[in-house]
Amino acid sequence: MTSAQSSLDPPDKLVIVSTDGTVHVSMTGETRLDFTAKSDGKQTPAPSNPLFDEVQLHRKGRKQVDVIEKKNGALAATIRNVLSKDNKELTLTTSRPGHPDQISIWVRTSASKGVRDPFSGDWIQDVSKTRMRQGIPLTIDAVGNDGVRFAYDYSYTAHLDGKQYDLHDSRNDTVQLSQVDAHTLDAIYRRDQQVTQKDRWSVAPDGKTMTLTATGTLETGQRFTEKLAFERK
Repeated sequence: MTSAQSSLDPPDKLVIVSTDGTVHVSMTGETRLDFTAKSDGKQTPAPSNPLFDEVQLHRKGRKQVDVIEKKNGALAATIRNVLSKDNKELTLTTSRPGHPDQISIWVRTSASKGVRDPFSGDWIQDVSKTRMRQGIPLTIDAVGNDGVRFAYDYSYTAHLDGKQYDLHDSRNDTVQLSQVDAHTLDAIYRRDQQVTQKDRWSVAPDGKTMTLTATGTLETGQRFTEKLAFERK
């Protein structure tokens, strides 16, 4: 992958409030979470979060905090939070077992008054800098005369016959493929029989590069657009 641009409408929002060593973190948007914990490395229950039920906060100096999320006692994710020198930009690097790291960039919209913790305040995701799918390899293989086997951060095998085919490891249920011309392919994704995403894949005439333009709606109701560029190995 050579480049990635994405946008969410509205963008995700992160709120961090620190008081007397206790930190309350909440996120709204595509990802939703809410928990309160101390930065002492001890496990703290975090109920009502879909991806984890325990958290541990480890402060690694004034500019870095590591968050360890667990689900049913097993590691779910490790998130490294690093502040820029001017305290205006927050970089989150999320590591999940079996998945490539995801990097998201957040910019401060307001700081909590009277609080010395530089992490405290309201943050909004800067999608122009966020790399949602950084480093994930893409493999597309032909299956028969009109079939495609697709493997990315989700996978499927489908034919260019207008039928719906099952997806694996995706927030959507099915995909439907259609050939526009010799260099262009459209994909329509559905969840609960509702269209949620439309992709257009375009291969350059020399066959060396390919672009993806995607638009759709997340489970939260957020609209998104995404443009990715790939180069042939």
